[in-house]
Amino acid sequence: MKALGHPGITITGTYVLFSPSKSPNLCFSCLTQQYPLTRKTLDYSGTIQKKSNALITSRIRTTSSASSAPSAPSTRSAAASPSSSLYARPSLLQMRNERAANRARLYEFLRGLGVVPDELDGLELPVTVDVMRERVEFLHSLGLTIEDINNYPLVLGCSVKKNMIPVLDFLGKLGVRKASITEFLRRYPQVLHASVVVDLAPVVKYLQGLDIKPGDVPRVLERYPELLGFKLEGTMSTSVAYLIGIGVARRELGGVLTRYPEIVGMRVGRVIKPFVEYLESLGLPRLAVARLIEKRPHILGFGLEDQVKPNVEALLEFGVRKEALAFVIAQYPDIMGIELKAKLVSQQSLFESSILVGRDEYGRVIEKMPQAVSLSRSTVLKHVDFLEGCGFLLKQVSRMVVGCPQLLALNLDIMRISFEYFQTEMDGDLEELVAFPAFFTYGLESTIRPRHQIIAEKGLKCSLGWLLNCSDQKFKERMNYDSIGIEEMETEPSFDMKTLLEPRKEDDSGSEYDEDSEFEGSDDEFM
Repeated sequence: MKALGHPGITITGTYVLFSPSKSPNLCFSCLTQQYPLTRKTLDYSGTIQKKSNALITSRIRTTSSASSAPSAPSTRSAAASPSSSLYARPSLLQMRNERAANRARLYEFLRGLGVVPDELDGLELPVTVDVMRERVEFLHSLGLTIEDINNYPLVLGCSVKKNMIPVLDFLGKLGVRKASITEFLRRYPQVLHASVVVDLAPVVKYLQGLDIKPGDVPRVLERYPELLGFKLEGTMSTSVAYLIGIGVARRELGGVLTRYPEIVGMRVGRVIKPFVEYLESLGLPRLAVARLIEKRPHILGFGLEDQVKPNVEALLEFGVRKEALAFVIAQYPDIMGIELKAKLVSQQSLFESSILVGRDEYGRVIEKMPQAVSLSRSTVLKHVDFLEGCGFLLKQVSRMVVGCPQLLALNLDIMRISFEYFQTEMDGDLEELVAFPAFFTYGLESTIRPRHQIIAEKGLKCSLGWLLNCSDQKFKERMNYDSIGIEEMETEPSFDMKTLLEPRKEDDSGSEYDEDSEFEGSDDEFM
């Protein structure tokens, strides 16, 4: 066996052996795995193997001639070996330097546009400025400004073709309006990173499974685009399960989430459960809370510590009794979320000056009609003027408002028609209306006229309270009485919490949802 001067090559007989760890040809050393290569084996591979044989022979000759020189030739051989490699690869240092240079050019381009690229360190970015320019221009075409990009610079890591276009195409086919896409992306630019199949489509399917109509899904996403970032098995499922657990009807969920989809992003332990338990502590039954959520789901968005609790304290401060708090909230749930204390101060001043309602009586007015805190000044004054025009003294108007604050929010035309009937057909005295001002809250054709005609035919005399403040069935029973019982002389209608606890009808297929109405600025409407 003869060993050549070149490290890694050994000749023994007709065999040429390469040491895998030192062979200059990595491909051959991997293939041979220390097995000897014979001429027969090398000839088997055709033309490519012949070139390899020539290369091997050349290297053997070079090594043999180098071995005859004692020292200097070996140095030249060692220096020449790197240039004899089959592949010319840049070093890791060169690659790092090139990447740093590319990123520096991109940062310089972005700074020229006004983009602050500090948060992009570590993010995979395109190699060329042209590709980055394409991304910025595409974002501009969507309506996003440099300020929007600076609010979420990571959007520059999204490929136009691989990320942005597929997501936008999915949203467009779903029904998200083009006019809303700019605001959509401003609120939730992370959607451009999402996978349509893995992230977006399952959320849409989940929403449809909650009885949200397909046509309402895009409106839900437009209102709350952050919804696309929640995990189905996390916050979304637990919040829905909790609502069902406290009594929200399963068939009502679609309407609840359509009007206030933010619910699916709320933590049960931190937001929903403490809110429900606080209302229970005020005297609201849990089922009543569930019904309020069905009708006004946005109340769950009222901050418990910074809105709800301070407003409850304000109600107590202005004369509302603690035992009446549950009735106030049940009648007007929005009172928990408005800027209440300022309204209470303003309305109390208005009531004292225009209706002569004292501080002590003001609390009773709020208990009977908490919506009074949102009535505009012009609405209040118009109704006071109407009642004075009917012949009532201001002190009588004050008694009527305290007894039935709804007078300040009724339709004035309807009130006028009812008053004319009371004077002409019923030949009533004004003092009767002072004693029972709720007369104006009953429908003339549905209740007042038919009942008055029956009483007139029988020749009976009764108070307005006895005539009107009962159900139709109760009124029929009263017509069979021999005399009018004093115990049934009810004078004031009041809110009944049981209306929130009544069992649902079996044939009730769902609820019709209307947008929330505001009292402010509505002169002639009573809700």
